[in-house]
Amino acid sequence: MKRSIILLYKFYLKNVTKAHRYEELIKLFLSPDDFYIILDEKDVNSSRCLSVQDEIFQRLSTEKIFIREFEFELSCDADQLCREIFLALQAETGMRPKWGTMTGIRPVKMYRGAEERGLCGGEYLQEIYLLSDEKRELVREIYENQEFAFKKNDAKEVAIYIGIPFCPTRCHYCSFTSNQGESREIERYLNALICEIKFVSDQCKEKQLKIESLYIGGGTPTTLNEIQIEKLLSTLDSCFSLRCIDEVTVEAGRPDTITKGKLRIIKRYGVRRISINPQSTKDETLIRIGRSHNNKQLRESFLWSKEVGIKEINADVIAGLPQESLDDFAKTLDDVIEYDPTNVTVHTLALKRTSRISAENKNYNYIVEADIDGMLKLARSRLKAAGYTPYYLYRQKNMLGLGENIGFAKKGTEGLYNHRIMDERQTVIALGAGGISKLYVEDENRLERVPNVSNYIEYINRVDEMKERKIKGIFSEYR
Repeated sequence: MKRSIILLYKFYLKNVTKAHRYEELIKLFLSPDDFYIILDEKDVNSSRCLSVQDEIFQRLSTEKIFIREFEFELSCDADQLCREIFLALQAETGMRPKWGTMTGIRPVKMYRGAEERGLCGGEYLQEIYLLSDEKRELVREIYENQEFAFKKNDAKEVAIYIGIPFCPTRCHYCSFTSNQGESREIERYLNALICEIKFVSDQCKEKQLKIESLYIGGGTPTTLNEIQIEKLLSTLDSCFSLRCIDEVTVEAGRPDTITKGKLRIIKRYGVRRISINPQSTKDETLIRIGRSHNNKQLRESFLWSKEVGIKEINADVIAGLPQESLDDFAKTLDDVIEYDPTNVTVHTLALKRTSRISAENKNYNYIVEADIDGMLKLARSRLKAAGYTPYYLYRQKNMLGLGENIGFAKKGTEGLYNHRIMDERQTVIALGAGGISKLYVEDENRLERVPNVSNYIEYINRVDEMKERKIKGIFSEYR
């Protein structure tokens, strides 16, 4: 049998049982195809992990030529091992990722926790996670800009999330649970969702819980027609008194689903905040990524929203879209600033394995890495010059160029729900398919996840089970 030759980096991690965190860290420096991890026992949840026995067996059929072999031992704590791996790979590759060892972590939350323990947040992040000076200062600025939301936690104050898992098309970078449902299926889903809404409303009243914010997301909620939006909002209003909630948001999202009639209904129920998401203002890019709107529809959506009197509008843009240059991204920023939304969220493209872009090129993350830093710096510069302040930040795994997502706002229009989600110190009750409720356990400063099923057909058929999950996982904890 002819044996193939494979060039690889090999990482033997002693005393490690779970490889995932270290795998994500190594992927900051190396393509997944260029390394694998050896543990004493295989971690089945890691795609790049073998056991010692597996590795011996594979040597019989494959000739591996190792560029380098690294050996590390977990002898203190996971953070220390991450630092050792990071510094070794920095020396090996000459790369120095600015977010240090942070992968999929909420940096501002970590900063705040350090400050509350009497430490200097910036020094803590640099010492434990090896953050660069640039990122440390960014986190500090955003932490200081979040003063609007700092207050003592009220255990009886919660957020509500309503999920509408339908979109007119699936974007090529997207892996979220969204569907192109037929009208009859959407109606069946809406009826099941209303059933869960009424149940949660009754439980909140019984437990005397106050709804601080309510967010309708997806998917694309404005995939619903005008009659369905009226039906949903009238139910929410009768159950939760929308005008008594500090912040109510509808994620309109896709301009091709927005009509003036839908916006009038949204405004009539007291919704003050919506999101309209261009992603890019280059029509060729929109076609390339599977978006079905164009610039004309985008312009009309902003115009109609202001005409009907919706005061707060967020616009999402994405850095790193396929074949977009720095000039293309700059044009998108300038166009969005001209539309004058109160908020702009700048996302770095993050690709999951199930997205179409990843399927077509699994190394896309590594190809465009060099462009991302310039795009993010340009966004911060131009948005600040236009009067926007960064107020929330989060990172995701598989982000291009080791970047971040940042929410910018004009003073007084910061999104409360966005902040609460990032801070993770408030219970979120999520309704609908794919919703993940999170019970905040204050004494231990942690969250307990209570998921709904993700498939909308399963949700329709099992909505009573979702109610039982919430009784057991959330409402039984309140006295």
